[in-house]
Amino acid sequence: MKLIGLYRSPYVRRVAVSLNILGMEYDNEAVTPFESPEAVSRYNPLIRIPTLILDDGDVLVESYAILDALDDMSPSEKRLVPSTGDPRKHVMQLSAIATGTMDKAVWAVYEGRFHPKEKYHKPWVEHNDAQADSGLAYLNEAVLKADCGENGWLGGTDRISQADISASIAYSFTAMARPKLGVADKYPALDKFAGRMEAQKAFSSASPQ
Repeated sequence: MKLIGLYRSPYVRRVAVSLNILGMEYDNEAVTPFESPEAVSRYNPLIRIPTLILDDGDVLVESYAILDALDDMSPSEKRLVPSTGDPRKHVMQLSAIATGTMDKAVWAVYEGRFHPKEKYHKPWVEHNDAQADSGLAYLNEAVLKADCGENGWLGGTDRISQADISASIAYSFTAMARPKLGVADKYPALDKFAGRMEAQKAFSSASPQ
């Protein structure tokens, strides 16, 4: 398989980490659609990352759809989202909050990166920062409620789930991309939990640095 996109993208990174945890081999083509659109457009008409090319040549796009397909390709004991019931709803809910947090942090970054200075809209940036901050606050409370400690999991499962992956990456990305939010001081439980996740090879081998 080939994963197209930079690990700096939290969406690419959550796919990469999930592939690592699922034990699926892949190559990474570290390109951005802004700098190398042709490298993406030949596979994905939306010219977006992540894009995943499967071994049989089929192409998957959008991180949520890619992750759903990867789970479907995996044996039940390895899947990162429970198949049914309340455990599935809980993991899906936390993953959605985490992904929404990524969205808001990305949008805040893009306002400064892609708009000329005279069109930079500070209230819009503050609005997105506030939403990202609120998402992290929710995830911090979830870590406390789950009593993750040194070995527990955010999704309430007996092993790592997509909730753990996405929440950790949402935190790490926001801390890196929006340092003025001071998230480490605000959300120490989430900071500690994300640090434990980031120490795993599945995460460190897909470092955004």
